[in-house]
Amino acid sequence: MTSFEAFFEAWLVRQEHYLDELQSAQQRTHEALDVDLRDLVSRVLLHYQQYYEEKSRIAQRDVFLVFSPTWFTSLERALLWIAGFKPGLAFRLVSDSVPDLSEEQRVRMTRLMEETRVEERALDDKLAKIHESVAAPPLVDVARRHARYLNGEIAEEPAATRSLKSALEGVLANANLLRTTVATKLVEMLSGAQAVRFLVAVAQFQLKIRNWGLERDAAEKQRRSGRGGRW
Repeated sequence: MTSFEAFFEAWLVRQEHYLDELQSAQQRTHEALDVDLRDLVSRVLLHYQQYYEEKSRIAQRDVFLVFSPTWFTSLERALLWIAGFKPGLAFRLVSDSVPDLSEEQRVRMTRLMEETRVEERALDDKLAKIHESVAAPPLVDVARRHARYLNGEIAEEPAATRSLKSALEGVLANANLLRTTVATKLVEMLSGAQAVRFLVAVAQFQLKIRNWGLERDAAEKQRRSGRGGRW
C-alpha cells in the first residue's frame, strides 16, 4: 500500500464519520442555529481540501499514477474526469437534494453552471492536445518509462516525459481548482440547512460508488479465480 492509499483509506473513514454528523444535523436543521450548521459545512469542506492537497503532493511526484489511481476501484476510475469527478456533477446533486431553491438561487446557479461547462470544455481541449502531442510514443509507454525512472532502472528521465508531466500537472491543477471553486461557490449560494443536505448527497454518492465498485471488483476477482481453477 502506498502512502497515499493509506491516507485515502483513513480519509474515507473520516468521510463516513462526517456523513453521520451531517445526517444528524439534517434531522435537526429546524432547531439548529445557522452558524452551527455553517461551522459543520466549513469542516467538511476542509476535509475535502485536505484530500486535494495530499493528491497534489502525489501528483508532483508521479502525475501518471494520479491519472490512473490504484486506490480507486474500476468503477470509480471509469467515472473519472481528469483524475476526479466532473465539476458539473455537483449541480445535479444540488438539484436532487435541495428542492427549495429560491428564484435568485436558481438564477445564480444556472450562471455558474454555464461558466463551469465552458471551463470543462476548455480543459477537455487542453487534455486532448496533450494526448495528440504524445501520439508517438503512446501515453502508456511514456508512463511506463517514468515508472522505470522512479524505480531507478534508468538514470535520467526522458525530456518527452518531463514535458508531458508538466502539461498533465497543469491540467490537473486547473481541474482540481475548478472542482473546489464550484463546490465553494455552490455552498456560498445555499443556506446552512441547504448546504448540509447538499453535502449529505455528495458523501452518499461518493461512498455508494465506492461500495459498488468494491463489490464489483470482488465479484470479478472471484469469477476469474473460479475460471482459473478449471481444467
